Amino acid sequence: MIRALDSLAMRTAVVAVLGIVVVHVLSLWTYEHAMERQRHAAHAVRLADQLVSLRRSLAAVAPESREDVAHDLSGGAIDAHWSREAMAAAGARATEAAQRLAEEVRALAPELQAGDVLVSAWADPHLSLVAVRLPDGSWLNARLFASAPQAPGAHGSLLSTTLMAAGVLLLSLAIAAWLTRPLRAMARTVAALPPAAPLVRLPETGPKEVRELAHAFNGMQARIAGLVERRTQALAAVSHDLRTPMTRLRFRLEDVNDPALRHAMAEDIAEMEQMVDATLSYLRGEASDEPVRPLDLVALVETIVDGARDRGLCADLSAPPRFVVAGRLVSLKRMVSNLVENALTYGGSAHVTLTDEGVAALLAVRDHGPGIPEDQLAAVLEPFVRLEASRSRATGGVGLGLTIARTVAEAHGGTLTLANAPDGGLIATVRLPKAQAETN
Repeated sequence: MIRALDSLAMRTAVVAVLGIVVVHVLSLWTYEHAMERQRHAAHAVRLADQLVSLRRSLAAVAPESREDVAHDLSGGAIDAHWSREAMAAAGARATEAAQRLAEEVRALAPELQAGDVLVSAWADPHLSLVAVRLPDGSWLNARLFASAPQAPGAHGSLLSTTLMAAGVLLLSLAIAAWLTRPLRAMARTVAALPPAAPLVRLPETGPKEVRELAHAFNGMQARIAGLVERRTQALAAVSHDLRTPMTRLRFRLEDVNDPALRHAMAEDIAEMEQMVDATLSYLRGEASDEPVRPLDLVALVETIVDGARDRGLCADLSAPPRFVVAGRLVSLKRMVSNLVENALTYGGSAHVTLTDEGVAALLAVRDHGPGIPEDQLAAVLEPFVRLEASRSRATGGVGLGLTIARTVAEAHGGTLTLANAPDGGLIATVRLPKAQAETN
């Protein structure tokens, strides 16, 4: 239920329908209450008219025939009789409806005085006694049965409420969809932007609130782009400043006479260079001046695999003769190199396969090492994460190889996933779109 009301359109529709239904129900209740009062008033007028007609009929006949005439004219809610005495007592307790009836009788027969119409309650609350004086002083006595007029059925009101609610719901959904259309278009535009795309301003159109949101988003994009640009410039300066003293350290190693000390210092400098290169490569992120262009992914992977073989390592490639994708050569080469070196370092071998999935290229790098615990497959893709068991710093690396590979894959509109093979080893799978817009 909560998920069904998750959209702005549904919430707007529900609020509108609830508001209309509540107002409509209150209006119906007020209308029915007013109609009920009018029905009772009309019922009293009809009874008063019948009583006045009975009085005139009895007054027109001889006294010995009046009881028979009264009996013949009785019916419905009136049981009439004629007598010399009034059966209703003056000043006796009577209901509000009975008092209103007496007033209606006097209104229809203006010749009657206040004491000529007597109304009193019976022991039974559903009965009332009315006595109307005839011109000769005798009385028309009538027992009135409380038979309230039948109210119309509620089916019509229920049907009208249902139809109105359905109409309001459809209209509210249409209006809400029209109002939220700029928001949906904005969301689709933002979601379609690849990570490496340049700054794209959203159209500042639609209602005032949507224009303000688009304007704020465009301003945020500009600030983020400026921040990334300043970070890239700072990284270039840091890269130069860090490499220069390390280069001087390498030259000064020649002045160290102890071979063991010189070798240890050289390894430390090499490790520092590796850490700086990996960190700068990661922090550089998607910023690249290299344009996106078509390139043969098979040739790129084959170069890296052949390089591993030349070093005497176990690496092989299974791929079609040619596979063209759109991408940045240096970035993709860094990604594939990181995956292959990761497999060679921690799994002892690298088996690379490249297949065509129609709209995407599937690059899989498998090793036969110990794999990664299932609960840490996502964690190792985060920066500076190293597994203590086998992927520790003692075997090389600073925990950025897989992170950089994922960053490059996402910058090209693809994905990188890790999974353990059923018979052991780790499989790193990269999916890259075969066609991608040219972006710089």
